[in-house]
Amino acid sequence: MKINGFTAFLVFQLCPGPWTTVRWAGLGIAVPAAVLLFVARWQLGKSFSVTPQARELVTHGLYSKIRNPIYVFSALMLAGILIALRRPYALFFLLLVLIPVQIVRARKEAKVLEAKFGEEYRACRAKTWF
Repeated sequence: MKINGFTAFLVFQLCPGPWTTVRWAGLGIAVPAAVLLFVARWQLGKSFSVTPQARELVTHGLYSKIRNPIYVFSALMLAGILIALRRPYALFFLLLVLIPVQIVRARKEAKVLEAKFGEEYRACRAKTWF
């Protein structure tokens, strides 16, 4: 829950002023996404790495529905923070830079996982989104 509190603290401290419905909506996106990001990282366990590596095929929890929940929830968390901070132009950065980078990384990881786990990975990929 440290991420959850940190996200709220960050938003409240960096952008004082009146809290509109849009800002609350941004926080409503960022906080749950931060919690799910933490859960995804925890579920990935020792398989987490910065570079693509195939240590273990994680297929439980969030990974049973989403192949790359860390990418999905980090993008959602950032989008929510940017909305709450009233930084709509920064959302273009998210759409034009971060998300394509995440897609490229996910494809590289997929190649590594498919090379090591073969049919098991392909079956998992067929059942999950992104």
